[in-house]
Amino acid sequence: MIFYQFLFFTAGLLIGILLLLVYRKREFVKRAALEDEKFRLEQEKEIVVDFMHNLAVAIGEGVARKDLYQRIAHTAVITTGAMSACVYEKLSNGRLQGVAIEGLFPPQRALRERMGESEEPRVRFLERVLSSEILEEGEGIVGEVAKTGKPVFVEDARNDPRIIKHTDPSLYVRSMVFSPLVHNEKVLGVLAVSNPSNGLSFSEMDHSLVNSLAEQAALAINNSDAMNLRFAKSRMDSDLSLAKNVQELFLTQKFPNCKGLEVDAIYLPSLQVGGDFYDFYKLTSNKFAVSIADVSGKGVPASLLMALCQTHLRHLVTKNRTPSEVLSRLNLELEKRIRDDMFITLFLAIIDTQKDLISYARAGHEPALLGTTSGEENHLVKKLHGRGMALGMVPSELFDEMIEDCEFPFKENDTLVLYTDGVTEAANAEKQEFGIERLSSFLASNSKNSAKSLNKNLVRFLNEFSSVETERDDVTLLTVKRI
Repeated sequence: MIFYQFLFFTAGLLIGILLLLVYRKREFVKRAALEDEKFRLEQEKEIVVDFMHNLAVAIGEGVARKDLYQRIAHTAVITTGAMSACVYEKLSNGRLQGVAIEGLFPPQRALRERMGESEEPRVRFLERVLSSEILEEGEGIVGEVAKTGKPVFVEDARNDPRIIKHTDPSLYVRSMVFSPLVHNEKVLGVLAVSNPSNGLSFSEMDHSLVNSLAEQAALAINNSDAMNLRFAKSRMDSDLSLAKNVQELFLTQKFPNCKGLEVDAIYLPSLQVGGDFYDFYKLTSNKFAVSIADVSGKGVPASLLMALCQTHLRHLVTKNRTPSEVLSRLNLELEKRIRDDMFITLFLAIIDTQKDLISYARAGHEPALLGTTSGEENHLVKKLHGRGMALGMVPSELFDEMIEDCEFPFKENDTLVLYTDGVTEAANAEKQEFGIERLSSFLASNSKNSAKSLNKNLVRFLNEFSSVETERDDVTLLTVKRI
């Protein structure tokens, strides 16, 4: 009896020890698995951080978009141990195009020509094929990933009908991972990796790693676009600054002392570089030329055309010709140099203080205003119209046929105001333009003021009238007072 009790006790003890050993072994295996997973996660984290660092360096170096894609494909191969990788970019029409490959990445359509038929290397052959291979959204696995924004893991590609089976052994596919390049819920493309270098299939860990790399790659692409936009804006700002400086060099800052005349000009550029210009020329002791012009368009082209026009005008106006002759010759000079989509409006007047006379020609520009305070009709404002077309708009034959000279008396206390359409087209909150009638009314009420005072008050009045929310054109004023 005692023997059986001892036997049962011993058996129970052995079973308990055995169960304890099994439990401890399971805990050890579980702990080892957790440690292995922790190690793998740390390794993945380190890989992703290095990947982010490499892309951040590339962005900081200002690499082109294509070079950035190539770095993504190259780094994806190195970090995942894949044999090949490809980055597909999503085009504006929703289609997908291979823009960077690393290794012998298998095309996602059956090849129409075999590798080896041409003399180019295999990698170059595949680059050419993939760059010309435009996939529709939803076509194949790449199209599916781009459409859904969800990754696809093909652990065993041998029996997957979605995988293209190429006849060339070098394009044999064992396993693939496709991950979308998504930023702010917008799919930018697809990152695909093929065939682990160890000859096995990709694991779930590999799948997770590729997804993490794709997520960081999408962020890098977005940051690269933003950085390139900043670079482009910086270059544009530099160009605009240069153009503004060039423009200011051509605008008269200080007028010469002229007996019998008081001259003042104001130029208020818009946010963009424009093509307005004005000038004042002393021809003889009693003859003076004034001009104002507006080049169509904005930016550097308008600024350069303005400089070209003003240079020729300064040369021609000193030849003691009539205003219409000057503009005819100027149109002939610019005809072969001006772009088809550009033109220049210009008003040129010659003031003779000895004869108290203004002679002018108008090449499609706003009519100048002449305010008088003498005679029976005090505060009368005349609009100086005249036939003429813009410079560079029509052939010289037609331009010369249209242009004409006009004359008006210009006596003591009279005021001549030249302006660009930035004045008359300034709009208020109700979209009403300042207009020539309002400008004429202002001149009639302020014609007794000095040229400087009139310009200053007009700009203040214009600012009070126009809306700050409305984009304004360049405002240019040139006022000549007969004293």
